[in-house]
Amino acid sequence: MEAEGIMKTTRWIKAWGVAAFGLLLVGLTGCQTWVGGMTLPSGYYLEHRPQYFRPDPDFPLERELATQQGYDRLAIGGAAGVAGPAAPMEGRADAGR
Repeated sequence: MEAEGIMKTTRWIKAWGVAAFGLLLVGLTGCQTWVGGMTLPSGYYLEHRPQYFRPDPDFPLERELATQQGYDRLAIGGAAGVAGPAAPMEGRADAGR
């Protein structure tokens, strides 16, 4: 009879030890939480330094947009410094042909 009581006690001690170890592990490492559509790694996320994400431009392809706007300016005639086709020079020998 006494052996049966010792075995029950040993089982309870092991069970409490595993439960305590599990709680200790969760307490030390934290757990993921879901708050406001964000998955946060632990309860200490407010103590971490924020990451910087550059704001997205209105148009993601900036160089392509600049090129398109340049073509628009050329078509409208708004680009004053852009040279067009070369005009024939006066006084050349082959200009009359």
